[in-house]
Amino acid sequence: RKTIWYSLKKGPEFVVKRKTLATDVTREHLKSGDWKDLEFKDYNYGAQGQPIAIGYSQPLLEVREAIQNIFLEMGFSEMPTNMYVESSFWNFDALFQPQQHPARDSHDTFFLKAPATTTQLPDDYLEKVNQVHQSGGYGSKGYGYDWKRDEAEKNLLRTHTTAVSARMLYKLAQEEHFAPKRYYSIDRVFRNEAVDRTHLAEFHQIEGLICDYGLTLGDLIGVLEDFFSRLGMSKLRFKPAYNPYTEPSMEIFGYHEDLKKWVEIGNSGMFRPEMLLPMGLPEGVNVIAWGLSLERPTMILRNIDNIRKLFGPKVLCLLTLSYTTSMCNINYDLYRSTSK
Repeated sequence: RKTIWYSLKKGPEFVVKRKTLATDVTREHLKSGDWKDLEFKDYNYGAQGQPIAIGYSQPLLEVREAIQNIFLEMGFSEMPTNMYVESSFWNFDALFQPQQHPARDSHDTFFLKAPATTTQLPDDYLEKVNQVHQSGGYGSKGYGYDWKRDEAEKNLLRTHTTAVSARMLYKLAQEEHFAPKRYYSIDRVFRNEAVDRTHLAEFHQIEGLICDYGLTLGDLIGVLEDFFSRLGMSKLRFKPAYNPYTEPSMEIFGYHEDLKKWVEIGNSGMFRPEMLLPMGLPEGVNVIAWGLSLERPTMILRNIDNIRKLFGPKVLCLLTLSYTTSMCNINYDLYRSTSK
């Protein structure tokens, strides 16, 4: 059996009574001069410091950037959307939406008090829109009502970026030779409606359109499925719907795993001839288009159950994110606990 012996002796730091070493110089130490007599603990350069509070990317901005990249990959060009204030003509009338439509009431739309109206409208095109509303044309009977110019001149906060699409298509129609186009935009729109967990009075709309000969509803469904698959959303449903300016029309639904229900995320369809032909586009040219919410797909992708957590006065500015995928995911357990 082997025996091991140890020889111990006092070292330079041997003390009979244990004492606490100082770790920081405080304000009181400096005022009293005690710091001169203190013995400080050696600084550990290998120790991990306190985590620094920093800002993180807002989920809406992340998804917006991802959507922009998807549109560019699919060959789309961005439309200018710098006009929050729009005329009723471009927002409604140019889209073959009748002047007595409920969406044009003040309880759905924010109208401006000053300047209340505009006169910067193309007179020749305005007259064609007037005619197609009142008596029809281009194979349509129209709406058969007394169309009023002063109603079309009213200024408002745009209710959808489809007004931008109308302007771009009219500009395209004025070119000498038609060329197929793909356009997109992502920007804010405004609706005078009650705010709840899935609705806001101010939100973002994703607008997309393809203008070419021979397009069909099948092309629209195929483009939408391709778009959402690139975004990471595979559970989709399409439901027949009615829009004044598209025929046929479809509502788009995505499944929200956290809410356990299908949520409407947008509208789509093929622009009607009563909208396209007065602009001057050639016969046979079709336009497939869609308008999506930015907030609701973000809710689905991030499993967020209330839209007000994403946009508005109740949004949390500092979100703890996990960089485990190509796009950041919210650490939702921590997010939920800090929002209480």
